[in-house]
Amino acid sequence: MNSDSVRLLNIPVLPLRGVTVFPSVLFHFDVGRRRSVKALEKAMNQGQHIFLLTQRDNRVEDPEPEDLFEVGTFCMIKQILKIPGDSVRVLVEGISRGRVKSFRATDPFMVADIELVESKAPARRTKRDIAVIRSARELFMEYAGLVPRMNGEIFQSIMDSDDMGYLADYIAQNIQLKYQDKQRILELTDARRRLTEMVYVLQNEIEILELEQELQDRVKEQVDRNQRDYYLREQAKVINEELGEGEDTVSESQEYIERIKALSLDAESEEKLIKEARRLARMQSSSPETGVIRTWLDTCLDLPWHKVSKENGDIAKAAAVLDADHYGLEKVKERILEFFAVKTLTGGVKGQIICLVGPPGVGKTSVARSIARSMGRSYARLSLGGVRDEADIRGHRKTYIGAMPGRIITALRQAKTRNCLILIDEIDKLGADYKGDPSSALLEVFDSEQNVAFRDHFVELPFDLSDVLFITTANSMETIPAPLLDRMELIQLGSYTDEEKLEIVRRHILPKQIKKHGLRASTLKLDDAVLRLVITGYTREAGVRSLERQLARLCRKVAKYITETGKKSLTFTAENLHEYLGTPKFKQEKPIEIPECGVVNGLAWTQSGGDMLEVECALIKGKGKLELTGNLGDVMKESARAAITYLRSRVVAFGLPEDFHSANDIHIHFPEGAIPKDGPSAGITTATALYSAITGAPVGKDIAMTGEISLRGRVLPIGGLKEKTMAAFRNGVKTVLIPAENQPDLDDIDQKVREKLDFIFVSHMDEVVAHVFGCTVQVDIPKVEPELPELVGIAAPAQDRRPGVRQ
Repeated sequence: MNSDSVRLLNIPVLPLRGVTVFPSVLFHFDVGRRRSVKALEKAMNQGQHIFLLTQRDNRVEDPEPEDLFEVGTFCMIKQILKIPGDSVRVLVEGISRGRVKSFRATDPFMVADIELVESKAPARRTKRDIAVIRSARELFMEYAGLVPRMNGEIFQSIMDSDDMGYLADYIAQNIQLKYQDKQRILELTDARRRLTEMVYVLQNEIEILELEQELQDRVKEQVDRNQRDYYLREQAKVINEELGEGEDTVSESQEYIERIKALSLDAESEEKLIKEARRLARMQSSSPETGVIRTWLDTCLDLPWHKVSKENGDIAKAAAVLDADHYGLEKVKERILEFFAVKTLTGGVKGQIICLVGPPGVGKTSVARSIARSMGRSYARLSLGGVRDEADIRGHRKTYIGAMPGRIITALRQAKTRNCLILIDEIDKLGADYKGDPSSALLEVFDSEQNVAFRDHFVELPFDLSDVLFITTANSMETIPAPLLDRMELIQLGSYTDEEKLEIVRRHILPKQIKKHGLRASTLKLDDAVLRLVITGYTREAGVRSLERQLARLCRKVAKYITETGKKSLTFTAENLHEYLGTPKFKQEKPIEIPECGVVNGLAWTQSGGDMLEVECALIKGKGKLELTGNLGDVMKESARAAITYLRSRVVAFGLPEDFHSANDIHIHFPEGAIPKDGPSAGITTATALYSAITGAPVGKDIAMTGEISLRGRVLPIGGLKEKTMAAFRNGVKTVLIPAENQPDLDDIDQKVREKLDFIFVSHMDEVVAHVFGCTVQVDIPKVEPELPELVGIAAPAQDRRPGVRQ
């Protein structure tokens, strides 16, 4: 029966994307679309026959009949395997070509009537046919030589077959062609024409593959040539190095070497630098190591190995600069001028480490900058607040990615001179963790015996730091490590008094803020009374930072006023100041207007300056209970107990009731309970308040006192006398009782304060009672006269020298 007339009905159709299957060839593919899986299921139930059609456009996800070619392959399903997911793998064998006559259904899968198409073999094989077959075989062998990984069974099948149709189909199935080209081969039913077309296709593919191979060969040849050139260059460098001609091979390396020799360093440093420069010349420019070497060489060569700035040798000029930049701070200025004097006599001062200690805002950083200007030295600053890594001081090893020098070397590069002034700010805020202790790294920097050859981990060359003047700043000495503290000379910067703040405002802050806000001196009118009100009512600090912010507010108010009104100036007075700055934040404590029993003015030191507070004492009938209130620390509580014990020991001398402590409950209170208070300097104040409460004698409103008391009534020295006396002056006190041992500290007190206050020096609590209450203490202590021997010539017994026995 002629196959042209064979017509098959209701055959499931499976669309293929980018794939074409030929008759008489085994082929496997994966199926994942729902309609295609259903078509397979139908085919398995209907004799395992299925018709495969290729899509015209493989981008169509759900093809319809018009999206498919008309000619396909009628196949027998050999095997179906489920693979992970919802897909199946199908192995089919092509039986015959076929053409779709009509589609019967498209859902849930395609069903069509097809007509099988017979491959037309030549009736008689000619010599031309034999030549075409041989050409096809030879071209395929040549094609296989250009395409790797060709299966050996394919060669055998092609060499064994003489069927022109089968040979064309088999070759088309096993070479890399576009599915459109394969479809064109499939639609050719004449075997002779099909194989001839296949020969043309093979020739075209071979030409393309040969061009690709030629391009690949050229690329490989270029790579091989570059590699060969690299090896030759490296060999030439080694040969030139052995001949002593390596320094001239690379201009960059030669430039580095010339710069190194121009520095005239010590032999060790110069040898290491030149070695790295020559190593740079031998390295390939694309190597990451070249960047590391360049960075290291640039860092080392930028250091001021011998560059020294010309310093100011005129001590009078230096003093003028310090006075112009800062008001007060006499101790700091004196110490710097002493440094000048010693340097003038000796020609140089090494190992001088100055630590400026004081509360925030008193001008420690600006003092260091002023010192550098007065000395004519370049200035560099580094802050150590929160630094926890030792590498921040000594740098990182250059072998690490992103390595950099430490802060000391970075500051030297910034200053550009070896005799610079380096300010190390916030040295009391150094930390330590698992990365190391940065304070230990500073020991070598500050030690004059070691810093002559300081080695940074990144630079790795010894650098002399002995000409550098280090100045450090700290808010507190307690957190500075002891070994580090031992290497520094401490200079205390106390808080500014109100008079000092007034002068600082007039000389520095106000002109600076006027210029900053685009004003003129005539547009802002402030007298001293208004400035004092700003200082006392709107700020309470040791320094002047908050004061500067308040003055900046006033400048902004003036700028707004003259812009809106067109007027040329604005005058601030004590009456209208609150309209611009608001209600004063700090109320000035009024002194006791009417003297009261049990209330005494005490003087206290705070971080923001001095303050005056009333100490109140009350006795209530009770059973001897002691109550201490006012947010007191342990030291202040112990001082109050010591005052009570002292009065108990002096009841006879003062004529006090012997049972005042047991028949009454004693309550001692320090006002402003929200503020923590501690320290022993309120001892004599507490004892005086308790004496007043017991005797009913009031204490004058113009008297204030400070001093520590012992159990035996001795008045011990205290600190912060400058700030305490300023608080007394500010609150209208006339007389201040201070320990006699603090008499030398009067030199530090403001001259105006010394002129207005009457100082009484006391060494015992009895003197305090006598001055405050105007009474004479009667001390009734019996004296025991020692019995002398009656016989002349008999020596008196020797004094007892045992430990603990006081003579």
